[in-house]
This record gives sequence, structure tokens and C-alpha cells, in this order.
Amino acid sequence: MDDSTDVVPTFEDAVPGTGSVCVVIPARDDAPMLDRCLAALAAQTRPPAEVLVVDNGSQDDTAAVARRHGARVVFEPEQGIPRAASAGYDAATAEIIARLDADSLPDPDWVERIEKAFAADPDLDFLTGGARFYGATPLVHWAGRHLYIGGMYAVLSPALGHAPLFGSNMAMRRETWDVLRDEVHRSPRGIHDDLDISFHIRPLMTVRYDRDLVVGVSARPFASWPALRRRLSWVLPTVRLHWPEQAPWRRRAARRRLRPRPMGRRAARGQVPRA
Repeated sequence: MDDSTDVVPTFEDAVPGTGSVCVVIPARDDAPMLDRCLAALAAQTRPPAEVLVVDNGSQDDTAAVARRHGARVVFEPEQGIPRAASAGYDAATAEIIARLDADSLPDPDWVERIEKAFAADPDLDFLTGGARFYGATPLVHWAGRHLYIGGMYAVLSPALGHAPLFGSNMAMRRETWDVLRDEVHRSPRGIHDDLDISFHIRPLMTVRYDRDLVVGVSARPFASWPALRRRLSWVLPTVRLHWPEQAPWRRRAARRRLRPRPMGRRAARGQVPRA
């Protein structure tokens, strides 16, 4: 009997440990979409050094799917995306920590593009990109990309002083996370963890938005008004956690005050190498 249909490509099949990027994927009860996401990562032109799935109290076979693809599983029983994502970043060991959601479908060169971007710019702290929605009508896809994601960048970039991070498609240096890990909010469930990190980015840390770094993302947030309203309702609580200390005018003033000194940009940002 031919068992070839049961063979699943894994990260170990693709020259393991050769890259500098660890991909973190928080997931809860999302096994089918996670299966597709991990298959896309197994087909990368530049294999990730490691893929780490954070099982956030799943009742389905999320963990089994992750292991079948060769991913490392970290269990975070306290539910909430901020808690799960942070647990994944803490456990990552590679130089660059990339983030996807379980419904993300990265292009084959996604890891390679991230690795090259950080290698080309030693002062780059964060890299983020956009989304190409799937699973709904063309009108929903257009609205998601231009109004939801486009609106996020248009509104939040001036307020933050840099592009906001998009949790379904982002990456950061491990040493940068080490600086911020004790400052981010982990416990609140009704907030956007990527926006929370965006508020914690220090004045001299650098963020690059690459409009060509695009991943497929499920359009399920737009499947119903309650689903979309739930996502939008997380924005204000996230902002409140940082108000008024991180008000736009204060962030701009801090950037003007803390300009790079001769000591070097990374030292000026308060970053220290990992022990």
C-alpha cells in the first residue's frame, strides 16, 4: 500500500538549524489553519532555524499538528494572545524572532526576506508588512487590505511616530525583545498585543514597514459584524494602557530629545547584547 499521502514535509527535512529566524505562532483550537501555515513554512526558500507553536489551551489537536510538522510546542495555559505570544518570544533562541498567526500563509520567500533585511541593516529592530486576505469575496479582500490594514497604518503611524506592528506578519531582534519583555502587557486579554508592543518601542528603536512583505491572512474577522466589532473593540483598551504617557506629542518630543549619540545607535537605544 502506498503511504506517500501521509508524508508531511517538516522543517527538519529542509536543512534544520541553518537560519537565524525563529517563527513564533500563538494558536488555540486552530488546527486546520495551523496545518496550512506550517506547510507553507516547510516550503520556504530559506528554512527557519526553528518554528515554535504556542498552544494556548487548545481542545483540538493543535499540538499534534505542530509536532507532525516538526515544530516545537510551548504550552501556555493562561488564555490570551498577549500571554501566548510573549511566551513564544521568551522561548525563542534564534537571533531574529518572526511572528505569524495560525491563519497566516507566508509566501515561499518570507523567511528569506526577513533574514536579508536584518542582515543588511544592523540597526533594524522591527520589520513588519501587510496582508493579502483570502476566504471571502473580492470586495471583502479589498476592504480588508485598504481600509482595515491600510487604515491601521495611516492612523497609527503618525500617532506612534513609526509604523505599527502587524502581528500576523512581523519580526524583531531577539535582543530587542529582551529589552522590552518586562514592559509589555501580558495579562489583559482584550487588547491587541502587537499594538501594545508598538507603544513600548523606544524612541531610538527602528521600525521598517515593507509593503512588499505580504502574507495571506484569513478574512474571517470580516465574516460577521460581531467578529469585526470584537477586533475593533480591542483598540481603545490598548491605547488606554499607554495614555497619556505615550500620547503622540510626548512620543515626538522624546524622539527629538533622544537623538543618536557618538556612542552608537544600539547603545543609545538602551539595548544590551544577550548573555
